[in-house]
Amino acid sequence: MLNIVILAAGMGKRMQSDLPKVLHRIAGKPMLAHVLDNARKLQPDRIVVVTGHGADRVQAAFEGQPGSDGLIFALQNPQRGTGHAVQQALPHLLEGGADDATLVLYGDVPLVQPDTLRRLLGVRGQGLALLTETVADPTGYGRIIRNADTEIARIVEHKDASDAELAVNEVNTGILAGPTTQLRDWLGRITNDNAQGEYYLTDVVALAVADAVPVRAAQPAASWETLGVNSRLQQAELERAWQAEQARRLLEAGVTLADPARFDLRGELVCGRDVFIDVGCVFEGRVELADGVHVGPHCVLRDASVGAGTRIDAYSHVDGARVAGEARVGPYARLRPGADIGPQAHVGNFVEIKQSLLGAGSKANHLAYIGDATIGERVNVGAGTITCNYDGVNKHRTVIEDDAFIGSDTQLVAPVTVGKGATLAAGTTLTRDAPAGQLTLSRVAQTTVEGWQRPIKNS
Repeated sequence: MLNIVILAAGMGKRMQSDLPKVLHRIAGKPMLAHVLDNARKLQPDRIVVVTGHGADRVQAAFEGQPGSDGLIFALQNPQRGTGHAVQQALPHLLEGGADDATLVLYGDVPLVQPDTLRRLLGVRGQGLALLTETVADPTGYGRIIRNADTEIARIVEHKDASDAELAVNEVNTGILAGPTTQLRDWLGRITNDNAQGEYYLTDVVALAVADAVPVRAAQPAASWETLGVNSRLQQAELERAWQAEQARRLLEAGVTLADPARFDLRGELVCGRDVFIDVGCVFEGRVELADGVHVGPHCVLRDASVGAGTRIDAYSHVDGARVAGEARVGPYARLRPGADIGPQAHVGNFVEIKQSLLGAGSKANHLAYIGDATIGERVNVGAGTITCNYDGVNKHRTVIEDDAFIGSDTQLVAPVTVGKGATLAAGTTLTRDAPAGQLTLSRVAQTTVEGWQRPIKNS
């Protein structure tokens, strides 16, 4: 039986923010959300989040969210150290046998990977396991002190360490896993006899050694996994480290990134073969790019699907939209939620589409707004076309059937239908259905005023 305790009570004074520290974001997601997502991949029997500063806001951010069923919050008030924090979770921990374990994670150390945590649990056996790291500069970290047989004997916090102990380069990350029943006992025996006057979770190590419980260590696969966030600078550094890691994974999967240092993934990106992504692109939510997709510079794609061979040109936004294969979007196009772009369709510069179908081979090449519309195949939508879908209270739908031609500067006042093969002349304001195969126009008769002169500026 596996319990996971996540410590998320800290104020984060160095963040200089009213927002609780664990709600600050890495890759578009609160740090605590990263920890929870990775924790759930271990399939624990219980997750307890220990809150403190901003507890109501932290709890509200996660209650009712997908996967939050069974999530338990425990309050630490006042905050008296990491050992005291875990004590607040003890009433909620499950126990049922000798193999029961409790894993302790931190809400401001968001990127420890599931494989690293599985490795930590694997080396534990039925004893205590610590996630440690060997670093060049251990300043500020608790030191791992080993005995003459190189077995872990205790952890000494930096402020309490002697000169010899300060020279040790193996440090404690704070993450540990231990037998639940004994962890409960050890936490009842720790004291606050230290420079900070706090109850350190790390003191359970010496108690485990005294009880002849084996203490083992595992190390993360990458150093960025155990980086914590205590300041805006550390947040920015961890953001870039994580983006570099995501870029590395995409490159190894065969995706071409014009510059891995100018790439941001804030969700999940699934790519086919021979995908190209230019500089400055941002991907949010779940984005799928099929084989041969080309994404130009400075595009934003959110919760989108793009078919094979499609090109998204520079500065385009694709949000909650589907684009079929061999289509062309942009530059400077905006596809809003519900936009469905058919195969070989074209959406050009300064065209906005929402809640609309643009059929196969149809084109809206420039300066148009298409909202709440169903557009058939091989339709030409001229420059300056607007579907007038909103009457101030309700939305109405426009239907344009196959092979229609919509002239420039046309307004279609919905609800209205343009029949198959119809032509709307430039400048038309359509308020009634246009019959199939016919030319429809509405214009004021052109006149010339004889003898008219431009106004002259008064002297």
